[in-house]
Amino acid sequence: MKSKQLTIPVGEDEKVSGIICTPDSTPTDNAVGVIIAHGAGNDMHEPMIVKVCEILADSGHVTLRFNFLYREKGQKAPDHQAKLETTWECVHRFFIESLPYTYRALIVGGKSMGGRVASQMAAAGKLPAHGLILLGYPLHAPGKKDTLRDSHLYEMNIPMLFFAGTRDTLCDLSLLNGVLVRLKTSWDLMIIEGGDHSFHLPKSTNIIQEDVYNNVAKKCKGWVESIFLKAQ
Repeated sequence: MKSKQLTIPVGEDEKVSGIICTPDSTPTDNAVGVIIAHGAGNDMHEPMIVKVCEILADSGHVTLRFNFLYREKGQKAPDHQAKLETTWECVHRFFIESLPYTYRALIVGGKSMGGRVASQMAAAGKLPAHGLILLGYPLHAPGKKDTLRDSHLYEMNIPMLFFAGTRDTLCDLSLLNGVLVRLKTSWDLMIIEGGDHSFHLPKSTNIIQEDVYNNVAKKCKGWVESIFLKAQ
């Protein structure tokens, strides 16, 4: 697996950093392209995002992870929705138009906020993709289970892969399951037992955190290849 840092233009006078991961050899016609965005409280170096991108690249695919503008500037408060969407659009366009790779399908997604924005844009036709990966979807704000961020999910017509922890205060599993059974497209769900919103486990489990990330990444790989390479 090879990785390279990139600079991606956002609008006329701003830019963000990205890291592309590719196989050691030239990607084949079976390669899938994957773009992953980070969550509100982290950046493109978040360990789980890195693991997902690297395992997919080791398996022959092309992945790109990137920073939103506020993280690029060292700020903690996320950009407003319009700027998050602009960044996503520019990164998506850069991946398609400026990188010298071909792929059978393009998958978008991300951790929490990054995945939420990708899903909203994909549902609205602003972020064309063949599949969606949601690493800890923020279905509701903490303590506000009566207000769900679900309406756009029922408009999706591409396969979706969800990950959720049993201790996630932003995604009650019973509510998520109620959403999933109403989707009109195919979906899959991996539950992380004991995991919080970032899939961190209590120390009492004696489970190494890296093993959790490995399992998440392997699930992404298996789902990508079963859905988009099954004809091979």
